[in-house]
Amino acid sequence: MLLQRHPDPSRLGAAESDAPPRPSLPATGSLEFALFTPFADLNALLADLVSAVREILGPTYVGTYVQGSFALGAGDIHSDCDFIVACTELPSGEREAGLRALHDEIPLRPGHWSTEIEGSYADVESLRSVAGLGVPWLFNDHGTRTLVWDTHCNSPHARWILRNHGIVLDGPPITSLVDEVPASVLRSSMRAELPNVLEGIREWAPMEVAWTQRYIVAAYCRTLYTIHTGEVASKRGALEWALKMLDQRWHPLIEQVIEDRDLGWDADAAPRPGSMEQTFAFVAHCELL
Repeated sequence: MLLQRHPDPSRLGAAESDAPPRPSLPATGSLEFALFTPFADLNALLADLVSAVREILGPTYVGTYVQGSFALGAGDIHSDCDFIVACTELPSGEREAGLRALHDEIPLRPGHWSTEIEGSYADVESLRSVAGLGVPWLFNDHGTRTLVWDTHCNSPHARWILRNHGIVLDGPPITSLVDEVPASVLRSSMRAELPNVLEGIREWAPMEVAWTQRYIVAAYCRTLYTIHTGEVASKRGALEWALKMLDQRWHPLIEQVIEDRDLGWDADAAPRPGSMEQTFAFVAHCELL
């Protein structure tokens, strides 16, 4: 599912800009000096996360990986950073309690990124393939101090990003843990999602804010991209694809979203005049494709 769930809209940051090329990662060496992302403070937080969860999970720990926008090379200061921790079994007992204590503490740390990481703790059996869809994993939403059992990260598109572009923070190669995701599964899941994209966004995003208008257009472009290609793209990648593939009638709207994506989240910024009406027309068009 390509929709992001943000329980507090005032905490939203628009993950809408492409980052500089992701630096090459060392195959081995100290986590302290590893370049996982273009941001040194985020890299340090991720290294600390790996060390902490490795200790908490003990012999059940397998590895830690980044997926989402940073894995796709599109993460920037407005993005959250999505992680997956693979375990031999789902956390329970003292291990679950230890993870809950860790994620209760991390958002209280100083710095931007302490409230901008989110991810799940997945058992390797259900992580392996789409046969594991529907299994709840222990999930931390960015900016929150709680863990919940949820299927947020257990999706075909998250597996596809992880398998094809995931960043290894620690542990064995991703290809040894996650099978290829069939294009047919990605297409069918997004085809089923298409009629519900707008209503899903309405559940958490304020419709009177400019950020939401841009997000809706990007979400539909990403959904169409996956339906047509059987792959997953970043928001920018999907918007650029849409400029090439969709009718010229929609080019001004898509170009507006591309031009405005660096504005980020501003609760007081209303959509451009007429842009929301154009967006709803675009939604209706996409749902007929």
